[in-house]
Amino acid sequence: MENDTQDYESIPLRTYTERAYLDYSMYVINDRALPHISDGLKPVQRRIIYAMGELGLNSTAKFMKSTRTVGDVLGKFHPHGDSACYEAMVLMAQSFSFRYPLIDGQGNWGSPDDPKSFAAMRYTEARLSRYADLLLGEARQGTVDEVPNFDASMQEPKLLPAEVPFVLLNGASGIAVGMATDIPPHNINEVISACVHVLERPKATVADVMTHIKAPDFPSEATIVTSPEEIRQAYETGRGSVKTRARYVIENGEIIVTALPYQSSPAKVLEQIAQQMHLKKLPMLTDLRDESDHENPTRLVLVPRSNRVDVERLMSHLFATTDLERNHRINLNMIGLDQRPRTKSLVEIIGEWLQYRQDTVTRRLEFRLEKINDRLHVLEGLLIAYLNLDEVIRIIREEDRPRDALMSAFNLTERQANAILDLRLRQLAKLEEMKLRGERDELNSEKADIEKILSSKARLKTLVKKELLAIAEEYGDDRRTPLNARLDEARAYTEADLLINEPITVVLSEKGWVRAAKGHEMNPRELSYRGGDKFAFATRGRTSDVLVFLDSSGRSYNLPAHSLPSARGQGEPLTGRLKPPEGARFVGVFLGSKAQRVLVASSAGYGFVGKVEDMVTKNRAGKAFLSVPAGGVALPLICLADDADLLVCAVTDQGRMLVFPLDEVPELSKGKGNKLINVPAAAFKSGEERVLGVQVVSDRNELLVYAGQRHLRMKRKDLESYIGERARRGRKLPRGFQRVDALEVE
Repeated sequence: MENDTQDYESIPLRTYTERAYLDYSMYVINDRALPHISDGLKPVQRRIIYAMGELGLNSTAKFMKSTRTVGDVLGKFHPHGDSACYEAMVLMAQSFSFRYPLIDGQGNWGSPDDPKSFAAMRYTEARLSRYADLLLGEARQGTVDEVPNFDASMQEPKLLPAEVPFVLLNGASGIAVGMATDIPPHNINEVISACVHVLERPKATVADVMTHIKAPDFPSEATIVTSPEEIRQAYETGRGSVKTRARYVIENGEIIVTALPYQSSPAKVLEQIAQQMHLKKLPMLTDLRDESDHENPTRLVLVPRSNRVDVERLMSHLFATTDLERNHRINLNMIGLDQRPRTKSLVEIIGEWLQYRQDTVTRRLEFRLEKINDRLHVLEGLLIAYLNLDEVIRIIREEDRPRDALMSAFNLTERQANAILDLRLRQLAKLEEMKLRGERDELNSEKADIEKILSSKARLKTLVKKELLAIAEEYGDDRRTPLNARLDEARAYTEADLLINEPITVVLSEKGWVRAAKGHEMNPRELSYRGGDKFAFATRGRTSDVLVFLDSSGRSYNLPAHSLPSARGQGEPLTGRLKPPEGARFVGVFLGSKAQRVLVASSAGYGFVGKVEDMVTKNRAGKAFLSVPAGGVALPLICLADDADLLVCAVTDQGRMLVFPLDEVPELSKGKGNKLINVPAAAFKSGEERVLGVQVVSDRNELLVYAGQRHLRMKRKDLESYIGERARRGRKLPRGFQRVDALEVE
């Protein structure tokens, strides 16, 4: 069957999708997400305000259930979801969200802790606030264009005749398609003052305007810490950011936070601080609590550990790591009078709004002039009737068509004739005629004034200026958000800042278990050790010092001293935190400065002097520090004193000892080092002889040589007979010490 008629349109899919997406994006931009420069409202907000005005819910009316308002808005103007509409209504009622709330709410309308914790619309009541009068006060005076609603059953205003620039007063935020807006709120006095300045000086710059509008003015009393230069740049380009910081005072040693940044939740701030306390990142705080009530809307109490805590440094850390300091984006993107979205500078916004305001006032005056002319026309007819009262009465009594007769007899218009016919008998008194003449004179005077204003741009600007100043007088308030750009940049604690710098003793057992005891008084040999384990090494220092370990393979490791387990227990194995090579054991530990020099040596008789800073590494597998020949092991780490005359004592397990000056040992950052004492290569490889230990002695020390149950105590003068050149064979120790077990220095 042939289809003679084609009742559909055929277009490429690409064209259809492109057109559909553009239509959708323009709808979101113009009719949902971005505010209009004229009244600073999005469509849903405008419809809510207008619908409440139509219901008579002005600032002096009784409260009405929110369901009634939402129902009217959805049924007449905004056919969308009721929850989204109610949420937009709630936002305009929250004093912590809007700088100048447009709705006066009764009931639970949310809290700063959770702005979305408001009650359902069936429980809350609302009416317009006094600030909404500045939006609707001139709505019925011919000031705005009206357009059909969604089903063309009634008319709604395209825009509202705002008497002040609400786009700056309450700001806005929204995400459209491919663009967003973040307009911060401002103070009404400052904005009106800036408008008056631009009215008088149309070529004013942003710097000029900023003598009036110094910065945004948030509903919160937190302090703005952004510099004036950054704010000026944001106002000039329409893009930037402003940073606000909580305010606090000290009471009885406690930190009392009295104001939080805009849109910061007290509960979230406490949670962020508590989380850091739980992770032991805030050891200087012992307690925190929320004492906020009706008298003190924000009162967060932080309790320092002692009065020695640097409160300013602590708060600087909290500003950097919690919502006690927040960064607010500035993106002055809005729909202009040309109905196009664009990011504007502060001066452009004020100038364009003033143009809208002058157009609105002009329309209001023209509307009033039309009403005056109409009334004067009627008054002229009524006064003619009073001058010819007997004839008028006769015509009305005798004529079949009195209106036509009146129009013919006195040359009246239909409008005038109808007004005469509508007169009541009691209005025919002489007193009424005098009232009409007085009304005519007043209207003529008002008409003359309006015509003067409409014929002069200067007079129009003067009228706009007077009206703005009157609004500032009636509605103005003080700035809530103070400015202090001199405050220091917030800085979080580093790991070193969080350390409690106290003396500790680090103890390492033979099997590699480590622990730390407070102070330097304890004897590490008296601690209890696990079965089969015993004391090996100990080092004393402070928690802020560098802690390094050396294993038998010559690798060095680094751990934070403050993280070690307490010596009240038996510690924990180092292999749980570090990854030494298989079969290696820990042979040394040091706690102190990075600049400290140490002597390291291997059982093959090689060694060098190095610095602790060369042993530091973040790698769990360690860092190659001492190169140990095959078959050998690293000897215990020796910390070097600052004495100038130090001797190195190297002893082999065959009882040979060589003593030589420390100056002969090279200083290296890593490596094998130089030969300290000569151990025959064949003997070392076969295991017959190797270096047992190396020690460093001064005039104040004595060398202890252990062999079985016996020990030999050697003073400085006793060592002179063993002094020789580095890398020599050395001399035999006395009889009975041919098999040396250990070396110590006292």
